[in-house]
Amino acid sequence: MQRTYKTTSGDVRESRRMSDTTTEPIRFDTKIAVLLREDLETWQRLNVTAFLVSGLGTEVPEVVGEPYGDADGVPYLPMFRQPVLVFEGSKETLKAAHARVLSRALPRSVFTSDLFSTGNDRDNRAAVRAVRTADLDLVGIAVYGPRNAVDKVMKGARMHP
Repeated sequence: MQRTYKTTSGDVRESRRMSDTTTEPIRFDTKIAVLLREDLETWQRLNVTAFLVSGLGTEVPEVVGEPYGDADGVPYLPMFRQPVLVFEGSKETLKAAHARVLSRALPRSVFTSDLFSTGNDRDNRAAVRAVRTADLDLVGIAVYGPRNAVDKVMKGARMHP
C-alpha cells in the first residue's frame, strides 16, 4: 500500500467509549476496508462502497456504535464505530485480494460488474450466484477483521485518492 491509515501507537483499546473526555486517540484492533477497481466512474465508486459496507453491521454487529443525537434531542441512526478505509487497485489486485480474503475466512462482501445492470436485491443475489467464484468480474470487495489480516488482504492496493 502506498499510503497507510495509521492510528497512534499506545495501549488504548477499541472498547473505550467515544464519550470519554480524554484526548488520546483510539487504536482499533480491527479494520474495515473496501477495495475498488481503479477504472470505476465516481458515481460507481460511491455506489459500490455504500453497497459493500451495508451488510457488515448485520453480520458483525460489534462494528456498529451507539445511536447519535444532537443538542436538540433529535435522534440519528448509529454508524460504524471505526473508520472505513477505502482502497483502489487493478482488476488483478482485486482478484488477488479476493483470493486472500477467502483463504482467511474473514467477513466480506463482493460487488460484481453485473450488479450495475440489476435493480434490486433479489436480482443482485441471482447475478452473483450465477457465476463461479473464479469467474466473478469483481469491481469491489469489503472486508472486516484483525488489522494485520486485513492489511495482508489489501496488499498491493493503494489508498483511494
